[in-house]
Formats: sequence, structure tokens, C-alpha cells
Amino acid sequence: MPALRPVLLLLAAISFGLGISLPLIRLEKLYFFTETPSLIGVVAGLWNGGDIALAGLVAAFSLVFPVVKMATVYEAAFGSGRFPAWAGVLSKWSMMDVLLVAILIFAAKTSGLASAVSQPGIWFYGVSTVLTAFAAGGISRAKA
Repeated sequence: MPALRPVLLLLAAISFGLGISLPLIRLEKLYFFTETPSLIGVVAGLWNGGDIALAGLVAAFSLVFPVVKMATVYEAAFGSGRFPAWAGVLSKWSMMDVLLVAILIFAAKTSGLASAVSQPGIWFYGVSTVLTAFAAGGISRAKA
């Protein structure tokens, strides 16, 4: 597994970049109007619409948090060889980013105002989370 770790982290980073920039869902309204927002587009739309707190929350859990997770795994794998003691907090929230995006898609599908179809962004985003988890496998935890 340690030999695959650099490849897993590289693929996780590439998948994350694609996941946040490619469309997550395709929303079809009344058969005439179609929207395909990316995760960055969703955060920007919330911000521009005045929902600053919600934009911050979505950005924190779906953009910043995954980057911190990947950086922590990278540092543990290629730096100290151990996760820092505070990394246990990350593991408790490790799937929150994917859950947040899933809730967004579920809300769009059940609103009745539009039909929603998953797009490549959601798949790349999920793959990034799984690859980061696999890359973290086998790294020991530091004692607090």
C-alpha cells in the first residue's frame, strides 16, 4: 500500500479539482431550462445571492475541508510518517463533504420544480474522497 500512496494522492487531487469545477448535477425545469452548476458555481451563487453564511458553510465543508484532509494525509505519508493528534477530528467528519453534496442533489430531485441528473463532477468528487481515504490507510496515529 505505501508504494501506491503517491499515485492515490495524485489521483485524489486531480479528481478533487475536476469534482469541484465540472457540473455536479443537471437541473431540468419545465423541459426548456437547464442548469448544470459546479460546486464552485454553487458556492459563488450562494455568495452572490446574499447567503454568505450558507456559502461559507458549504465552502468550508466541501472545498476547504477536503484540501485539509489531503494535505494532512500527504504530510503524514511523506513527512512525519504519522498523523498529528488533531487528525482524529478530521476522521470523524471525513464524509461530511460528500454528504453535503448528496443532500444538495436530493433537495433538487425532491423539490418537484426540477428533475436532477448526476453529472461527472459528483463522481470525481466522490472518487477523490475515497482515494484520500485509501491513501490514509496504514498511516499510524500520533499520541496526543
